[in-house]
Amino acid sequence: MIRLLDFIFSLLGLVFGFPALLVLYVIGLFDTGSPVFKQQRVGRNKKPFTLVKFRTMSVDTASVASHLASSSSITKFGHFLRKTKLDELPQLWNVLKGEMSLVGPRPCLFNQEELIAEREERGVLKARPGITGLAQVNDIDMSTPKLLAETDAKMLASLSLAAYFKYILMTVSGKGAGDRVPGKD
Repeated sequence: MIRLLDFIFSLLGLVFGFPALLVLYVIGLFDTGSPVFKQQRVGRNKKPFTLVKFRTMSVDTASVASHLASSSSITKFGHFLRKTKLDELPQLWNVLKGEMSLVGPRPCLFNQEELIAEREERGVLKARPGITGLAQVNDIDMSTPKLLAETDAKMLASLSLAAYFKYILMTVSGKGAGDRVPGKD
């Protein structure tokens, strides 16, 4: 049922959100010259996939987890995108393709070995990664791998249709800080 909802909501979001996506893309062209950010992430069962987001940092920023990035890397427009969570909109494409869910553990980088090990130990990597979830709405980010993996496992063990909608509504209403960069919270 959740996969069907993911498909329907991501398709509707991409179709009806297309004008907004286009405007953000054009503004991003003026901001960084390269408005779309693509990066290999750890997917379901550790299968790699290419995550798509709007770029919020300068093009030459090192490929590290957000909590390890320099706050000076974030552009002014990027700060706006992160604060409003609009940088996440292109991930609807990943959801539509079945690589992600709207709700699930945030996909990490392959170099985040401690987090991957913690998630493997708890069976978290058997689930599709998500745009939002229990950790995100409670401001738990990837800087605390054990706590994040425990929170992800807790969410997955109790994920119901009601919880699915709850996490989405909490995210849309502004709960949670998203991926944190030191000095930009």
